Amino acid sequence: MTNDKQTTTEGAAISVQRLVIMAVFVAMTFVVTTYINVRIPFLAANGGLVHLGNVPVFVAAAVFGKKEGAVTGAFGLGLFDLLNGWVAWAPFTFVICGLIGFTYGLITKGKYETRGISFQIAAVVAAVVIKVVGYYIAEVIIYGKLLAPAASIPGNIVQIVVAGIIAIPITVAIQKAMRATKN
Repeated sequence: MTNDKQTTTEGAAISVQRLVIMAVFVAMTFVVTTYINVRIPFLAANGGLVHLGNVPVFVAAAVFGKKEGAVTGAFGLGLFDLLNGWVAWAPFTFVICGLIGFTYGLITKGKYETRGISFQIAAVVAAVVIKVVGYYIAEVIIYGKLLAPAASIPGNIVQIVVAGIIAIPITVAIQKAMRATKN
């Protein structure tokens, strides 16, 4: 008989099912970010990239929890940066998007199911703050300019708000389907 749990260094067990869920969401995040994006040259010092990669991060975090959200954001979006010409951004993206996924899950995921829409809206607001502040600091470090990163703020806000508008109904539908299968 095989054990369906892998033990981490802290001794906590992660089920194979959870690992698969995280891997699927990381892959979805990478694919969505890679193929559903628009480069907007006037939105940042290096040209902005607006994408829908945050949608699977939000869904993973709200439906499965903060750990899944953090892994999805950090690895899915970090991998995108590494493989699509944004290598200098990858360490920042790993931290920023991991924190976005963790925070989104922390705010939205109750013990047994996703909290209401008001919590998801609050999580989108928190994600906007983390993204704007995180990438502002990243741009200051990468480009050495204090004011130029302000040009990225509108694109970052649009990206997170649009992801929230798409992710919230998806999350509600998934939660409804999960409740229906339990009955």
